[in-house]
Amino acid sequence: MPEQLPGPSSSGSVVLDLGADTGVLVLHTPPGLDGREIDISPAGRVPGPRTHSQVRQRRTAGQVQYAAVYPGLTAGEYIVWRDATTPALTIIITGGRVTSAQWPDNTMAGQH
Repeated sequence: MPEQLPGPSSSGSVVLDLGADTGVLVLHTPPGLDGREIDISPAGRVPGPRTHSQVRQRRTAGQVQYAAVYPGLTAGEYIVWRDATTPALTIIITGGRVTSAQWPDNTMAGQH
């Protein structure tokens, strides 16, 4: 059976897990990455455990954006992966905060 892709997210439809040592990453991407899964992992542990999030269309206040949301990340430095072996960027997650980052260019991420 083909995998069902979720539809666009509306305002308030994402639950964010924030705490003293827990933060969130919102990774904004170009529309061409819609539906792709982008991995992140803690920096300094390569290879380390990875988690991924799917880029989805997000509708907010009359705007359409594309983003992957990574809730419940332990505070620290993370690598966002372009594909299985190539880092796209490094980001610092701070506990109790939502960190926003922009995909570095229009190059497509690897598919999983």
